[in-house]
Amino acid sequence: MSNPLFKIENLKVAYPQRRLTEQPNWAVNDVSLTLQRGDRLGLVGESGCGKSTLGRAAMRLLPPATQIEGKVYFEDKSVFEMTSAQLRRFRGEAVALIFQDPMTRLDPLMTIGKHCIETLKAHQPQLSHQQAKEKAIATLESVKIPASRWKQYPHEFSGGMRQRVAIALALLLNPKLIVADEPTTSLDVTVASEILKELTRLCQERDMALLLISHDLALVGEYCNSIGVMYQGALVEVGEAKSVFEKPQHEYTRSLLKAALHIHDGKSAMHCAPTNQSPLLKVTNLQQYYTLEPNLIERFLGAQEQTIKAVDGVNLELYPGEILGLVGESGCGKSTLSRTILQLIRPTSGKVQLQATELTTLPWQSLLQQRRQMQMVFQDPHACLNPAMTVGENIADPLAIHKLDTPELPAKKQVMQMLEQVGLVPAAEYYDRYPSDLSGGQQQRVAIARALITRPKLLICDEPVSMLDASVQTQVLDLMLDLKQKFELTYLFITHDLWLARFLCDRIAVMNAGQIVELGATENIFTNPQHPYTQTLLKAAPLLIRNS
Repeated sequence: MSNPLFKIENLKVAYPQRRLTEQPNWAVNDVSLTLQRGDRLGLVGESGCGKSTLGRAAMRLLPPATQIEGKVYFEDKSVFEMTSAQLRRFRGEAVALIFQDPMTRLDPLMTIGKHCIETLKAHQPQLSHQQAKEKAIATLESVKIPASRWKQYPHEFSGGMRQRVAIALALLLNPKLIVADEPTTSLDVTVASEILKELTRLCQERDMALLLISHDLALVGEYCNSIGVMYQGALVEVGEAKSVFEKPQHEYTRSLLKAALHIHDGKSAMHCAPTNQSPLLKVTNLQQYYTLEPNLIERFLGAQEQTIKAVDGVNLELYPGEILGLVGESGCGKSTLSRTILQLIRPTSGKVQLQATELTTLPWQSLLQQRRQMQMVFQDPHACLNPAMTVGENIADPLAIHKLDTPELPAKKQVMQMLEQVGLVPAAEYYDRYPSDLSGGQQQRVAIARALITRPKLLICDEPVSMLDASVQTQVLDLMLDLKQKFELTYLFITHDLWLARFLCDRIAVMNAGQIVELGATENIFTNPQHPYTQTLLKAAPLLIRNS
């Protein structure tokens, strides 16, 4: 057998600690693995298990004070002994890293085109500007970013489209190994499928290896030929994908598969159908248009204003007590629709009625009172919690805004009760901690507690579990179903995970290009989809098959 492309030997990593202790806390603990050219290894495990640390250690991207033991080799060369010049060539030309959050990779002051040109020129200065541009446009188009977006900035792209740009930047230099850290978390199933098929094709054509770090077992099972399972810093199981799925050896692997199958089986609480009662939320012909104005040079050349129809004539009714799923590709208008419903952005036209109250014409003070009845849970709990405030202060903040802190029911008492409701017990242990001290699943529980503290009737959930691993996903989803009963909640649940929508939702609305193209009962959508776009979504969704 030829020498391995990439090899890790007895790697141990400990981050700098606030207090000096005799024993370091190993984030990665004695991990060894080997990748041959063309291998596709999926690395799975819960948040905080060391998956991302392993990927960053392989590229020497950890803080200088990090304690590292063991060895990492790329083509028989020690990565830890490379000079600065060798390391610059190594990153990008030999190994490319795709991060989970594309905004850590993109400069908000640079256009997408300039990102590409700068990357190519740094490594291939012999290319002319035109040659670099042609190569960049071809790479962007391979991940479904049209050439017309060349001069736009990252903030003008949806989260999923920014991730596609980050993936294109990684592919520009034709690396021999791609380390992809949750690269499809913010992508819809069709784009994720296309990109992973493209990565798989490149691996086969160029003998390129892929280390895919993910919490999505179905995704890993479909696109990787081998799987490694990490738990508490250790690699507890590694083997061929089929073998690991059919006969998992480690108890933790079995628990991950059980949690994932719980969702993919599609068996949640009994789905309810809309009754004859009046809708809690009614959206009528809602439009949210944006105008892109040409710059001075473009205007001189005769360019006209462009209108982006983010939400284009949406009609929707949401009934008390139901869970309505909103699915569709990134950039289709799902998040814009949710923000327009909340009146965080005023619509171009149309109506939004909450309990028969028209929201679009309400003055600010009256709108603030209505906001008590509708709250939002975001995708990234870490980004929506104030890191300088304790857990208790974060949850209590809405009480101060809506003046719900009374002598009869002080804020701290309400917060302690809510912490218990979301399963953070004992509450006193979490009240004075900071978000950075919590795991991803615990942070999302805090975000849910903050959303519920005003006792709303409607909860809009924008990809609330997409960044969580399978076992924590199941816990949070079960919690949301439990809270729905306790607080008599109605959910608008935005997701790109179709199997999760099937598990949770009573009805599903499919959105494409700013419009609702199909709406119906969940099982009808899955068993008898009518619209071609819905059929495409279902075909692209990876399914975790139960062992026979």
